[in-house]
Amino acid sequence: MCKCECSHKTKKRSEEEYKSLINRLSRIEGQIRGLKGMVERDAYCPDILVQASAVSAALSAFNRELLSSHIKSCVVNDIREGNDETIDELLATLQKLMK
Repeated sequence: MCKCECSHKTKKRSEEEYKSLINRLSRIEGQIRGLKGMVERDAYCPDILVQASAVSAALSAFNRELLSSHIKSCVVNDIREGNDETIDELLATLQKLMK
C-alpha cells in the first residue's frame, strides 16, 4: 500500500501517478489542438464531432483514473483516521461528475 500524503487542498503524488496523469493530459491537449485546427480548416461537421467525442472519452478516462487514485488513497486514509466528512466530499464530487 502506498503512503499517501493528502490534505483537502493538495496531494503529493507518486512519480508514476504524476507521469500517467500528465501523459493523459498531454494527449488530450493534442486532441484539443487537433479539434481547433479542424475548425480553422473548415472541416466537415461530422468529422469534428467524431474527434470531439474522442476528446470527451479521453477526458472521462482521465477522470476515472484520478478518481480511482483518490478513493484508494485519500478517501481510504481519511476514513481510517475517522474523518467521515471525506465521504460527503466524495459524494458531492461524484454528483458533479455525473451532471
